[in-house]
Amino acid sequence: MKKQILKLKSKAAVFIDWANVFNWKKSLKKEINPKTLFEYLKTYPQIKLIYFYFGEDQHPKSKQFLKEIRKIGYELITKPVKYIIVGKINKTLIKKRKCDFDVEITMKIYELLQEDFKSFIFFTGDGDFAPLYQYLLKKKKQVIVIYEKGFLGREIWQINKGLFKTRLGYLAINQVRKSAVESICRNKKNNPRSKVISAGRDC
Repeated sequence: MKKQILKLKSKAAVFIDWANVFNWKKSLKKEINPKTLFEYLKTYPQIKLIYFYFGEDQHPKSKQFLKEIRKIGYELITKPVKYIIVGKINKTLIKKRKCDFDVEITMKIYELLQEDFKSFIFFTGDGDFAPLYQYLLKKKKQVIVIYEKGFLGREIWQINKGLFKTRLGYLAINQVRKSAVESICRNKKNNPRSKVISAGRDC
């Protein structure tokens, strides 16, 4: 299948709900690399801001992950994770990790509307965003929802007019990394004495 290219209007912003996106690996059958995703999004000159939303807890791996996200270049938005008790088994409490960013995303979009952003790209299948999408569409804004199979709310699927929906797997994300590696390898071949990092792959 030919990979899709996003046709964006000028001045676009991206919103990534990582807690939602992380689980898409079940559909894709592979992990989603935040760095590769960022590199792909940066190939679109219209994209001016890329927001990454994910909760923070006290686990060292969580702190390290957020540190890496900042280093990649994302505009990181975070807040403490809450743990909700959802049940009890043999006197052991069952807790669910919860950290929604619906309000934070909505507030940020309100700010960007004042700055005349035309396109809004959402990496989430959360059905709670349906009213927000409809509001933006009424404002004549371009709204794109990236999701994966089995992870799109019915409320979003039912918005037919104006809303563009496509799966992450349909985008040429990994091809960007492949092209970058090939470019590095060509440079290394032409300049054998130069110190070139081959993006973790031998040329």
